[in-house]
Amino acid sequence: VFQGYAAEMDNPLMAHLISPELQNKKDILFGNMEEIYHFHNRIFLRELENYVEYPELVGRCFLDQMEDFQIYEKYCQNKPRSESLWRQFSDSIFFQECQRKLDHKLSLDSYLLKPVQRITKYQLLLKEMLKYSKNCEGAEDLQEALTSILGILKAVNDSMHQIAITGYDGNLNELGKLLMQGSFNVWTDHKKGHTKVKDLARFKPMQRHLFLHEKAVLFCKKREENGEGYEKAPSYSYKHSLNMAAVGITENVKGDAKKFEIWYNAREEVYIIQAPTPEVKATWVNEIRKVLT
Repeated sequence: VFQGYAAEMDNPLMAHLISPELQNKKDILFGNMEEIYHFHNRIFLRELENYVEYPELVGRCFLDQMEDFQIYEKYCQNKPRSESLWRQFSDSIFFQECQRKLDHKLSLDSYLLKPVQRITKYQLLLKEMLKYSKNCEGAEDLQEALTSILGILKAVNDSMHQIAITGYDGNLNELGKLLMQGSFNVWTDHKKGHTKVKDLARFKPMQRHLFLHEKAVLFCKKREENGEGYEKAPSYSYKHSLNMAAVGITENVKGDAKKFEIWYNAREEVYIIQAPTPEVKATWVNEIRKVLT
């Protein structure tokens, strides 16, 4: 990919094949793939090779380098931009010529998907290794490595959703870490306004996608986009947010194990939230409780 495509984008002999709109777009197309390549080539592979004779201890490798695995999050966040650029220029003569020279059966986009596939494969490998390493030295490290990789996958997944939020005025980074995101049925019950709203509130829920940050919870409306691959990824139009400093929570709502309440400013606004399952509800209630305490 670097020699056969990226370097060729800077090759004066190939310049006449590159359309002007594609020039200077190398960073968008390849993201930080080179950073990932160097990390594996110079650091991670060498570490792994130290454990050839002791595969059950390989969990240590992952734990020592866990911080470096964050580079995958950056790659995945850029992926939608990269895909959209690729779709515009996938039939360009430049890419066809590169592919022909490399004698590749697959086009560049298959290779650009590799880092995304790689980070998801690690958790499968670690799960398999754990299965056969129950009682041996290193099992704890393998378990911890698996938990950490799953944490990174969750962060990658959450951030993919977060970058699809539209219409939020401020800077999302100022809301602190994104802890959870997911879709819910929401009923509102506000003290202000006429009493009729109260009757309506019992009636029809709104579908809302919630993003829980350390400092605020955002309510968005999910819009399904047409397209393929990452383009199918929905976008979320921002509706409103609640500052966590003024939020309270009622963990159980009579008659439904999947519901909980978030209320605001001493119950001036009440949001009844129904999770898809009792387990999802429990996870959210725990996270919210952690933020509030």
